[in-house]
Amino acid sequence: MDVLNLFELEEQARARLSATTWAYYAGGSEDELTVAENRAAFQRIRLRPRVLTDCSSRTLAMELFGQRLSLPLVLAPTSHQVLAHPDAEIATARAAAAAGTLAVLGTGNHFSVEEVAEASGGAPFWFQLYCYEPFAITERVVCRAEAAGASALVLTIDACYPPRRESTMRSGFSLTSRVRLGNLRGVGLPDELLTPDGGITPGFLATLRLAPLTWRDVARLREVTALPILLKGVLAAEDARLATEAGVDGLIVSNHGARQIDGTLAAIDALPAIADAVGQRLPLLVDGGVRRGTDIVKALALGARAVLIGRPYLWGLALGGEKGVRLVIEQLREELDCALAQLGRPDANALGRDVVETGRCAHCGR
Repeated sequence: MDVLNLFELEEQARARLSATTWAYYAGGSEDELTVAENRAAFQRIRLRPRVLTDCSSRTLAMELFGQRLSLPLVLAPTSHQVLAHPDAEIATARAAAAAGTLAVLGTGNHFSVEEVAEASGGAPFWFQLYCYEPFAITERVVCRAEAAGASALVLTIDACYPPRRESTMRSGFSLTSRVRLGNLRGVGLPDELLTPDGGITPGFLATLRLAPLTWRDVARLREVTALPILLKGVLAAEDARLATEAGVDGLIVSNHGARQIDGTLAAIDALPAIADAVGQRLPLLVDGGVRRGTDIVKALALGARAVLIGRPYLWGLALGGEKGVRLVIEQLREELDCALAQLGRPDANALGRDVVETGRCAHCGR
């Protein structure tokens, strides 16, 4: 893992992973236009350095829901991490804790929340939730996450319909018996729905809601837990305004890594309008396309409190397990610290829109 940046790490991971696993992790939906747009949108944003400011020390640490993080970076939920490394979510949670941040464990993870909590020494984590029918199944999953020590719930609201991930279909990807669904055993789902059947996804997805969640479902979840609830998958300012009235505690601006529907806004492009709609009422996070420390600067300047990364830490996991995930976090920490110094902005928590220029480029017109 002798790399200078995450793009080089990605190439090494591609050489290490099987072609089918690579397609599953790296691919998006249909033409994958939004996969590219998530990166291109960051590249269109320019930075405005200030000079002659005292940046002899920089502040990267921040706080979310009463928990101090050493940098404004969280590891997003990803499914089937065991395809990258046998330690899967255990390695991810350990690396996040060692770096002073946290991982969001997922409903579709290989190891259960109890297993991860025990093996990682009680490392802090949030839990990503899908909703099931009957709702009693959802409630049991929430209770397990709470009992294991989750400090927040992340409700995914943009993945109710099966997507058309053509690159994954084309690759011949299928799940095998090595993939386990630890969080969904013992909650009321039949065992046959939890066993990979040689398809792209295990049968348990048939029990997911076949229609989009509604605000009534959010209210229902609010009734069964006192944990902070974040909604993951918001791209419209109108929905952000409704969220402020729905009793949720935070929003993750996200297009699901461009894995659900192609042609959407890049998450970073959607962020400013959502920040305007929410103001200071809810903390915002954003994911999708973050590959550089300067990307984190841009996200914070446009209204996010922190960013999440998904694919980059999977590349680190594939190459070096816990050590590889930690390398990804530390690479972004080093780049973020350097960017703050170069920009004359000593505090990552004090970045505003005066740091960026989001208008069209005078040279290329984009």
